Amino acid sequence: MAAPAAAAPPAETDNAAYTALAAVGPYGVHPGHALITMVEPHPGHEHAYNRWYEDDHYIAGAMAMPWMFAGRRWVATRDLQLLRRPEKSAAARPVTAGCYLSTYWITEGRYDEHMKWTVGINKRLNRDGRVHQDRTHVFTAFQDHVTTVYRDGAAGPRDFHALDHPYAGLVLEVIDTDGPEQRAALAEWLRDRHLPRRLAGSPAAMVTVFRPTPLPGDRMAYVKQVEGVDTRLTLLWFLQEDPRDGWSTHFADRVAAVAESGLGRVELIAPFLPTVPGTDRYVAELR
Repeated sequence: MAAPAAAAPPAETDNAAYTALAAVGPYGVHPGHALITMVEPHPGHEHAYNRWYEDDHYIAGAMAMPWMFAGRRWVATRDLQLLRRPEKSAAARPVTAGCYLSTYWITEGRYDEHMKWTVGINKRLNRDGRVHQDRTHVFTAFQDHVTTVYRDGAAGPRDFHALDHPYAGLVLEVIDTDGPEQRAALAEWLRDRHLPRRLAGSPAAMVTVFRPTPLPGDRMAYVKQVEGVDTRLTLLWFLQEDPRDGWSTHFADRVAAVAESGLGRVELIAPFLPTVPGTDRYVAELR
């Protein structure tokens, strides 16, 4: 019997393509797009999930990809989870689900190119057994930047610094509206009236506002299609102090404050702390 034919070696990378791609297209520093992903490790798998994400996936499944230029991981300990509102949330079911949050900035105008790469690399990672299966995606969406509002005007870090600056906390806020026109009105109200007032004297240095985009049809099966593509806004409040310190003063009334505007309804307001890379800090405090 003849010996089986040897497998063909993988095709060599066309290095010239990297030079050609770098020479064309947008390459600014503005975070025109974001990946915002809130995930719940399955009970008993918290440590394994944290180590997999930090030691492998954060790099191979995110930061090593083209046009993703900044990232930061955040964690909600059990006491932070219990601060979340509203009790019945359209974004997290139950509202306490999703103890890890990852946020990433993508260069403006490079969303399509990045998505082609991310679908391809995640298929490869899954095929190679480098995807942690004991987790649930609670709120995962690529998003387009709408606006950023700063507390201190031109002073301080800009939004493109936000994921590298050592902020002490982050608050994720998800607001739903009844349609595209209402969302446009909500965005205008937030940018011009509401957020400047709320930021004044608060521990938040800035708020970035995004709107979700649909995931491609060839996404991985464990990531559900994005909800609220035409009706939702996602806000990230970057805090200079622990979110617990000023929660009752600055964030506990968010559901009522937005409802009073008549422009939308808060479906999630959730505080987080930054993780400490290279450690398992907070893992024992998730349940």
